[in-house]
Amino acid sequence: MERVPAVRRRRLGAELRRLRDLAGLTSGEAADLAGWHQSKVSRIETGRSSVRAEDVNLLLDVYAVRDRDVRELLRTLAGYGHQRGWWHDFREVLPVEYRDFISLETGATRARSMETSVVPGLLQTPAYAQALTADVMPQLGPREVAALVDVRIARQAVLHQDPPLELTAVLDEAVLRREVGGPEVMAGQLRRLAEAAQLPQVSLHVLPFAAGGHIGVTGSFVIFSFPRIADLDVVVLDHLTSSLCVDRKQDITAYAAAFARLRDRALPCAESAAMIAGIGAEFSRMPRLTKEEHPS
Repeated sequence: MERVPAVRRRRLGAELRRLRDLAGLTSGEAADLAGWHQSKVSRIETGRSSVRAEDVNLLLDVYAVRDRDVRELLRTLAGYGHQRGWWHDFREVLPVEYRDFISLETGATRARSMETSVVPGLLQTPAYAQALTADVMPQLGPREVAALVDVRIARQAVLHQDPPLELTAVLDEAVLRREVGGPEVMAGQLRRLAEAAQLPQVSLHVLPFAAGGHIGVTGSFVIFSFPRIADLDVVVLDHLTSSLCVDRKQDITAYAAAFARLRDRALPCAESAAMIAGIGAEFSRMPRLTKEEHPS
């Protein structure tokens, strides 16, 4: 497991090497056409050095790659886009790993998420995100918490862009029952989940306690898939403000198989939506806590 930047460099390098092979060029020939030394091509392809957006564009020109989706994806993997990402405005409160996680999320076409403890960030309400962030990171001041909440909510735009990110999430029942922020916050959060479950780009599956032990209890994870290039799938272990990545093919295959098993053991979408609504109703009937009574 490594930080996102190292993983992303290797994934980018592997794809550039594949495109060079398709173009019928040796690394030396590619370097000559780009006006570089052969060692620079080798360092890029092995992920040993960073690559600038201009270098990616030049190599793609040398390899006669015209597909706009492929070009944009490889620029995203390099850490660049045609415009500066919105998350750059939050650079003072976001570690580089989290910024890179967001850039991957923004460039992906599909996400498969297994959550064991909390609601996925893409589906959190502002109130839930605020309570969770304040509880998990008590060292932060109100302004820092507010900034992180703003980031969480801004990330959700990927579900409504054109085309939207396709999200399939398996939620352990504990996600629905863990009281974050009090009954009122939870009731609102579960209403949000019920609404999200109606979106065509979102599939929610609840894994009930009755399902017993399962591989998902070892931790939450998300698998990102990208347009047109299946081999660039990335598994990310998502934390509140940082991320770890898994990029070996055998590991990605194992996580994908684990996710498929978890989804098959979970309730179908309709039954999951009914369970979410039922637990939400339970929270709605609970007495509301005053600010003085709230434990946070």
